[in-house]
Amino acid sequence: MADTSSSMRDIRQRIVDNWGWFLALGICLLIGGMILIAAPLASSIAITLLMAAVLLVGGLVQIYQALTSKSGGRHLWSLITGIIAVIGAIVIYTNPLAGTFALTLVIAAVFIAQGISQLLLGFQLKPHQGWLWVVTAGAVSLLAGVMIWMELPDSAAWALGLVAGISVMFNGWSYIAIALAARAVKG
Repeated sequence: MADTSSSMRDIRQRIVDNWGWFLALGICLLIGGMILIAAPLASSIAITLLMAAVLLVGGLVQIYQALTSKSGGRHLWSLITGIIAVIGAIVIYTNPLAGTFALTLVIAAVFIAQGISQLLLGFQLKPHQGWLWVVTAGAVSLLAGVMIWMELPDSAAWALGLVAGISVMFNGWSYIAIALAARAVKG
């Protein structure tokens, strides 16, 4: 337990000592998030191409692993999965808009499923403090997913970039908040 406490103090001290860098990082992320939101189609396509690169590299590694391992029948599934990932990456690279549409469809489905799950959890937690926050988060996720789904195929042009931009902006705000709090501690 003492190691954890000491480790936390070290982290806090590093943040206090380097609050300016945390502030700069937060501002950069905030500006980056705004850029992602301002150019949602370009952001969505960039995210899709990055995902394709991850699929390609991951698929190739998985194929290599399957061909060089001696793990019985398991290598066949790994080989098939790797081949599917590589094919998916090639398809996305040849038609990034179709890939963006597919990823937007997945995002909408995840938001809907997450929203329903959070709503059910929130109502199960109802007598406990904070249950309404869980229900609210679930309702927002469900609403976002339904809105994206109902706007398909048009939402493919903006949904991924908007979601990424909002996420990056919130990360930026969190670093700014940490930096300002650390600055106040430093005095």
